[in-house]
Amino acid sequence: MELGIYTFGDLKAHPLTGERESTHARLLRLIELAKTADRAGLDVIALGEHHRKDYVISAPEVVLGSMAAVTTRIRLSTSVTVLSTQDPVRVYQQFATIDQISGGRAEIMAGRGAFVESFPLFGYHLDDYEELFDEKIRLLLELRDNEVVTWQGRLRPSLDGALISPRAFQDRLPVWIGVGGTPQSAVRAGALGTPMFMSFFQGPDSGRRLVDLYHRAAASAGHDPGSLKTASGGHLYISRKSQTARDEYYPYYSDYFTQLPQFARGMPREVFEQWVDSGLIVGSPQEVIDKILRHREILGVDRYVGQIEVGSLPGELVNASLELFAEEVAPVLRRETAVTPNPT
Repeated sequence: MELGIYTFGDLKAHPLTGERESTHARLLRLIELAKTADRAGLDVIALGEHHRKDYVISAPEVVLGSMAAVTTRIRLSTSVTVLSTQDPVRVYQQFATIDQISGGRAEIMAGRGAFVESFPLFGYHLDDYEELFDEKIRLLLELRDNEVVTWQGRLRPSLDGALISPRAFQDRLPVWIGVGGTPQSAVRAGALGTPMFMSFFQGPDSGRRLVDLYHRAAASAGHDPGSLKTASGGHLYISRKSQTARDEYYPYYSDYFTQLPQFARGMPREVFEQWVDSGLIVGSPQEVIDKILRHREILGVDRYVGQIEVGSLPGELVNASLELFAEEVAPVLRRETAVTPNPT
């Protein structure tokens, strides 16, 4: 089982002091995070794309390129690339370049995005939300698989014998589809034969149907079941003791959710406790091991990627959590999943 982390590069003011880290310092800290994860032996680091003042990563490709230059083994991905409002040719070229720099460690995770600020920013219409992604993911896969491409769609200018260069270092650059819970997204990923990533705030039970739809659609499209991969993820925080983890994480997690109307004054502690009890991956190393193994048992995932940074969570707490994940959680998970066949 592969294990990794992802981050959106949160740039949120501290809930008590009101202080906000500079963009410069935050980006440098992200690069240090990648170096630490690489040295710790994790398999993948992924960056989310946002175009808001409370997140620092609007150009994950640039940050991943910087990470590629200072790491040696960790895979470099997004979580997600908002493909609906990007040009697939440019996306492929950027990631092919990262792949060349890194010696074959780049991946793309494409998605429609949980936020829609990029649509007006880049001149796209929300009325085309579904069709934009469907058209562009199909084009991206065509570009990935062919050096010379002739293609025609409705929402992007056609390509006529276009030479797509540079090519990736890997023979087949991995392209994942991120699924937020929409059944048609799981069906699309299965029909296209791409790996699928699912994220959960609480436990993995809601993903059962998504995985089933994914495999059914893949079978209907004639894809080899052995070529399919699934991954799950979500918020992740670890401390030595279960109660300590809850107490340390809660103030920052509560503040993080003030962006949602129902939690405008912060997430109540009882709601937070309910989420943790129902599967939010917060706790001691053993508690986290058990919860991630449940993802494996319920969904048969090949990879787990935890969102290691949330809101204004201080760097020292992020680093302590990451250390426990890499040194105490990951070895056990790898050992347990090495001897236990994937349930799917």
